[in-house]
Amino acid sequence: MFEKKFKNETIEIRGKKVGLGESVLIKFSIDRLPTGTLIEIPVYVFNGKKEGPTILLQGGLHGDETNSIEIIRRMLENKYFNLERGCVIVVPLLSVFGFLHFSRDVHGKDVNRSFPGTKTGSLASRIAYFHLREIANNVDYAIDFHTGGAQRSNYPQIRYTESSEESKKLAEIFSPPFLFPSAMINKSFRKEALKLGIPIIVYEGGESLRFDENSIKEGMAGTLRILKHLKMIKTNPMASRKAKMSIPITKRRWVRARIAGLFNAFVHNGDKVEKGQIIGDITDTYGETSVKIKAPLTGYIIAINYFPIINRGDAIFHIGRE
Repeated sequence: MFEKKFKNETIEIRGKKVGLGESVLIKFSIDRLPTGTLIEIPVYVFNGKKEGPTILLQGGLHGDETNSIEIIRRMLENKYFNLERGCVIVVPLLSVFGFLHFSRDVHGKDVNRSFPGTKTGSLASRIAYFHLREIANNVDYAIDFHTGGAQRSNYPQIRYTESSEESKKLAEIFSPPFLFPSAMINKSFRKEALKLGIPIIVYEGGESLRFDENSIKEGMAGTLRILKHLKMIKTNPMASRKAKMSIPITKRRWVRARIAGLFNAFVHNGDKVEKGQIIGDITDTYGETSVKIKAPLTGYIIAINYFPIINRGDAIFHIGRE
């Protein structure tokens, strides 16, 4: 378990070589705006003093997932990558174009549905191609940071690949409030990386375009636990944030709106609920009708849709059973 696959004596990205004890910032030119402004993807490489595993930390695979970017930004700002051994490759923001447009997509295409990508395809496909060949080929493990989408806020959680014992072990070391296996999505980074033998865990916390302080701190603390476990850092600067026993989720179910209207939640993200408990309601805009929402199973709220205006069929609660 956790035997490194690649020697990190020298890491090479886009022809730039980074030896032991070196740290560099590599900027990869991906395209230009219609104005001619050059757009670059920043890649930080922190190579430790001694050989060890190489781990990728990436945010902003979807440009509107600001929590994922902020987790990595704070770790860079606090200089948490002073490594004793091994190498950390950091990509704070992969989908720069999505970020500029407050969008999950790049020119209408999802980067995380574009792997393995092509050298001459759409922009999303070219980003995926660069990322898989120039960066992923160097790494042993990866943490992919995400948030909920479409006004849905995920309580801090790790998703891992059930067939990968290493990814499950990484999830346990990360020690989030909730963890569970999830199916791999076709053409996603996680699925393509696993074909290369790279175990990946996906961290989900908070919602798009909105900072969630608890999710940010959980993401940082879990990452540092992994680096400490792999003996890549001497001390954990967030050791005071004690890890709680993760709750493994074995069954998940989305609760959807039966009618359109104004949605009110009666419980908080992360709360435990009992089957049949009233956890919210949907009313019309004039106060004439109200539909109570009951929990379909006993479990934990692992995501809530915080948008108050709801259409019939919208996902409003995600409940996970222990």
